[in-house]
Amino acid sequence: MPEPIIFAIPKGRILDEALPLLARVGIEPAADFFDKSSRALVFGTNQPHISLIRVRAFDVATFVAHGAAQLGIVGSDVVDEFDYSELYSPVDLGIGHCRLSLAGPEGSAPPGLGESHIRVATKYPATTRRWFEGQGIQAECIKLNGAMEIAPKLGLASHIVDLVSTGRTLVENALAEQQIISEVSARLIVNRAAFKLRSAEVPALVEKFREAAGHAAS
Repeated sequence: MPEPIIFAIPKGRILDEALPLLARVGIEPAADFFDKSSRALVFGTNQPHISLIRVRAFDVATFVAHGAAQLGIVGSDVVDEFDYSELYSPVDLGIGHCRLSLAGPEGSAPPGLGESHIRVATKYPATTRRWFEGQGIQAECIKLNGAMEIAPKLGLASHIVDLVSTGRTLVENALAEQQIISEVSARLIVNRAAFKLRSAEVPALVEKFREAAGHAAS
């Protein structure tokens, strides 16, 4: 028997939208996947040769890039942040839509060309630095994994870069969205080596996801 295909899916905002997509390609998680009290991270599926792992979104990219998982679903924000050469992201799945944006205190102006330096709190330091470099501004990025919105209030940073959906969290923390850095959606990601070495299985799965995403969009 060949080694099972490991498919990494993210906890959090994308998961609920990803499950119907998995079903459309014929992958249904085992019952214990839906047990909210379970601390398990590896789950079987109705396909005996496919197992799921459920991990944090940033870890999805790491597992797939290093070959511990062959495929995964993750936001384009994560793909852009890591920029792993080992990752191939062939399908925009058309789910998990939001945006990565710069935000600052209500009433403040966004950083202008006259500024040479800015301190930003973000979970996306690489993406943030690249974007500010394009504006001719050096960004000092303070890496936070959450609670970004309180950083300006506490003087940790003047601005934040974070995912925005409705913008409600910004408003509740007296912040305003100032500029959109990128539009975000979920992508199917594949380990490049696995795509070549498991050519009888992985490319066929990619095509199924491409068809499922196409039907969902139409």
